[in-house]
Amino acid sequence: MYDIIIIGSGPAGLSAAVYASRARLKSIVVEKDYAGTGQIAVSECVDNYLGLPEISGYDLGEKFREHAEKFGAEFYDGEAVSISRSDGFYTVSFKNGKTLDGKTIIYAAGTSYRRLDIPGGKLQGVSYCAVCDGMFYKNKTVAVIGGGDTALEDALYMSRIANKVYLIHRRDEFKANKALQEKVKDTPLIELVLNSEVSEIIGEKRVETIKILQSGREKELTINGVFVAIGSIPNTTLLNGICSLDKSGYIIANEDGITSAEGIFAAGDVRTKKLKQVVTAVSDGTNCVKSVEEYLAY
Repeated sequence: MYDIIIIGSGPAGLSAAVYASRARLKSIVVEKDYAGTGQIAVSECVDNYLGLPEISGYDLGEKFREHAEKFGAEFYDGEAVSISRSDGFYTVSFKNGKTLDGKTIIYAAGTSYRRLDIPGGKLQGVSYCAVCDGMFYKNKTVAVIGGGDTALEDALYMSRIANKVYLIHRRDEFKANKALQEKVKDTPLIELVLNSEVSEIIGEKRVETIKILQSGREKELTINGVFVAIGSIPNTTLLNGICSLDKSGYIIANEDGITSAEGIFAAGDVRTKKLKQVVTAVSDGTNCVKSVEEYLAY
C-alpha cells in the first residue's frame, strides 16, 4: 500500500516525487512512457526557468528526473485505465492487468496535442512536434498553425531549418509572450498570415498545398509540411465521474491541488489555472504533497 500514487512523470509528478520522499511518504510514480519527463522533453529551449536559462526541454526534464531518482523515487511503467475506491483507499488498474493500491492519488497526467480536424489533417507531412520532425524540412517551405507560445517557438525553430515559414493564426494578434512576438517579427524568414484559418490540406500522399480563409477570402499556399500548435486537451478521461471537471475537461482545483474527490489531488497542466508553465507545474507538485500530508494526518 502506497501513501501516494503519482500519475504522470512530467515536472509536476517529479516534483511531487521529490517532496514525497522528503516527507518520508511511500510513493510511486506511474508513467505511460518509459523514462518519460512529459511534453517538456520536446521543447527546444526553455529560457524562463529560474537559474537555468536557455536549457533544452530534454535536459531540464532529465535534471528533474535525476533529482527524483536521487531521492529514491520509485517508478512504474504502465498505462492506467481505471481508478476505483474501496475501504478508504484507491486502486489504479493498468492495461497490462496490474493494479496498485494507494491511500491518495496525485494526478499529474498532463495534456495532449489538440488535433487539426479538417480535410487532409491526417496526411503525411502534418506534424505536432517541430523539434521531433523539423529536420525533414531542411531548405523547404512549411506552415506553423497557432498563436500561443508553442506556435511561435516552433516558427522560430523552423526558421533555422526551412527556407520559408508561414505562421498562420486566426486572430490579428498573438497570445504568446511579448519577447517571443518580438523575435518572430524580427525574423525575415517568417511570414505572418493573420486573421486566417486553414480550411483544407491538399496532397496525394503527403502535404502539397493548404487552403486558408483570410478575412473572408480563400487562398492557397504551396508548402511541404504543416506544424500544428493549436492548444492542448487535458488527459483526464480516467477521472470522468470521479471528480469535478470544467467544461474543457480540466480538473477543478486551486493551488493546494484539492479536488472534489476525497484523497485525489491535481497537479500541473491538468488543473484549472491561468498560467500553465513548468514553474507552476513544479509548484503544484510541491503543494499537492503538502495537502496529502495534511489529509493523511486526520
